Amino acid sequence: MDSASNFPGGYYPLAKTVHMFTDGACSGNPGAGAYACILQYKEHEKIISDYSPKTTNNIMELTAVIKGFESIKYPCDVEITSDSKYVVQGATEWLPNWKSNNWKTANKKPVANQELWQRLDELIQEHKSVKFHWIKGHNQHFYNCKCDKIATDLIKLHQNIPIDNSIEEDPQYTIDTIAM
Repeated sequence: MDSASNFPGGYYPLAKTVHMFTDGACSGNPGAGAYACILQYKEHEKIISDYSPKTTNNIMELTAVIKGFESIKYPCDVEITSDSKYVVQGATEWLPNWKSNNWKTANKKPVANQELWQRLDELIQEHKSVKFHWIKGHNQHFYNCKCDKIATDLIKLHQNIPIDNSIEEDPQYTIDTIAM
């Protein structure tokens, strides 16, 4: 779908770049899970997160990206940073093949989490450009660590486990360590 079709006469404002940072977490796999997504546009930041009592890590990783996209109101350039090879490789390498193979893998098996992949594909098509960047997880990337903390804290909150608030005090998580 052409991103301009959402606006009268095909006009849309100059594309802006939104940065999306995501992470999913699971306590057991399957088990209790949560996701977090941080959207940034210029000086604005929005955090989206939620909990699921029974899910998988891959579902939470995908859901984080989907919920991030669903929160973006207009077509724009989107830069996604994730520590999930499943999400990054799925969106950039496997998705075109799955679609052309009627949502079957190379082994002719149904694609796992097909509904989520189809939703993600729809959302990607709404934007001017979408780029996925893989980073090593929990490796002092400020926003990856922040998303991980939000997601794991949500799980702990629902399991009545005490939450460690040390991330704000730890110098490795200061704004100076952002590796973008």
